[in-house]
Amino acid sequence: MQTLQRPTYDDDHEMYRDAVRRFIETEIKPFHEQWEKEGMVDREVWRKAGAAGFLCSNAPEEFGGAGADFRFNAVFTEELGRAGATGPGFAVHSDMAASYILNFGTQEQKKRWVPRMAAGECIAAIGLTEPAAGSDLRAMKTTAVRDGDDYVINGQKTYISNGQLCDIVMLATKTDPENPRGGMTFIIVEADREGFSRGRNLSKLGLKAQDTSELFFSDMRVPVSNRIGDEGQGMKIAMHNLAEERLSIAVHAIGMCHGIIDQTIAYTKEREAFGQRIADFQNTRFKIAEMGAQLQATQVFVDHCVGLAVTGELDATTAAMAKMIAGELQWKMADECLQFYGGNGYMMEYDISHRFLDSRIRKIAGGSSEVMREIISRKLFA
Repeated sequence: MQTLQRPTYDDDHEMYRDAVRRFIETEIKPFHEQWEKEGMVDREVWRKAGAAGFLCSNAPEEFGGAGADFRFNAVFTEELGRAGATGPGFAVHSDMAASYILNFGTQEQKKRWVPRMAAGECIAAIGLTEPAAGSDLRAMKTTAVRDGDDYVINGQKTYISNGQLCDIVMLATKTDPENPRGGMTFIIVEADREGFSRGRNLSKLGLKAQDTSELFFSDMRVPVSNRIGDEGQGMKIAMHNLAEERLSIAVHAIGMCHGIIDQTIAYTKEREAFGQRIADFQNTRFKIAEMGAQLQATQVFVDHCVGLAVTGELDATTAAMAKMIAGELQWKMADECLQFYGGNGYMMEYDISHRFLDSRIRKIAGGSSEVMREIISRKLFA
């Protein structure tokens, strides 16, 4: 359901979109059901995505990327959402984790890790959330104590996307535990280091094909050269990257909304009740018309935010708005569109049921809707 031109994107982006759709049809959709049963995707799809140039496409060519702008990342993320392909954690890897190194890493760090990330040979995760620290990053307890040329890290993380498959983690730590309001530092942690261990691949309400894990760190030694930015800069780095991360979530939500409404329109044209197509009931047409209008308006705003990200003008408040309205629209559409399916919508053999379960996370992950409202209100009441 696309009724408006999208001036944010040009012909090159649309050609790229066509290539992404072909990749999803051949390399993701046929295997997604099996990945949901296994609780994670096959590493081979990461290598194939890398070989096709879909990972870290905005990284400079010298570091294995295409030197493209963020709009190419957005196209890939949106099309994954449109297809309901929630298994591969590509957005966490490319749109989020890679930005920590590209924006704040040293040249040596970029040369060491980004080419392998772009090739799909090194899978990245972000280690922020802890059992007692979700949206409140300052409450984290994972520590990194300086010992000569190393940091000794102790603590744990939870709800980590790509946690079972990751080769490196952008790990948020407290390097100044005595400072309750600061002292946060990001360190690149390799998963093969002694003292690193993975916990359970967590059983979730939705996103069944995406591995989400607990991670543990016990007297793990990591060289100081793995630190991202200066010691104590972690909160500044997180706030800088969170705007783009939340935009990526909004972009994926737009794709999911398109997939949901397209499927529902097709279903209501085929299914009959009381001697007529479900699509012929005024209630059906009016509700879908309302959702379609809301989707188009939200898409215009999210596209505008993508343009701001390209020029470096995206701020935290605007990104929070995009994440909140797009994410909540996805949940609303999944809920209301499932209703048109009747009992079929409750059956897992129908894709709408998967999208319904996958959509609930949009009001939680990346900062809850309540936190987004707090961020927005601070700006409005300043």
